[in-house]
Amino acid sequence: MPETKSKKNGGFTLIELIVVMVIIGLLAALVGPRLFPKVEKGRQSAAKAQIELLGQALDQLRLDVGRYPSTQEGLNALMTDPGVEGWEGPYLKKALPMDPWNRPYQYRSPGTYGDYDLYSYGKDGVTGGEKENKDLTSWE
Repeated sequence: MPETKSKKNGGFTLIELIVVMVIIGLLAALVGPRLFPKVEKGRQSAAKAQIELLGQALDQLRLDVGRYPSTQEGLNALMTDPGVEGWEGPYLKKALPMDPWNRPYQYRSPGTYGDYDLYSYGKDGVTGGEKENKDLTSWE
């Protein structure tokens, strides 16, 4: 008796692919909304850490120069010599960071709340706000 070989196609059927895509879609619908708020909290934590790092660099500059940079000199004084005696920077290992929403940090010296005010306006980019739009500051 001659042997007949059955040839099976090794691919997936359209039905199998649709079922897998529906399962992935359902999982994304359930998990996604729980992860998105954590992304924004992560950005806020990153901004707080960067403000702390910039504050330490400002303190080091003040120890060398005897004062904090003026508002006009700004945070750029951490990276480039503003022409002040005693400057021994740069005071940051990398370039001056933008906040997690890709906007520059705000700096004012003398500050309203201390020797300097260093802050980010948060997600919305304007003064004030709550939750993810909350301003992140060096004095709180």
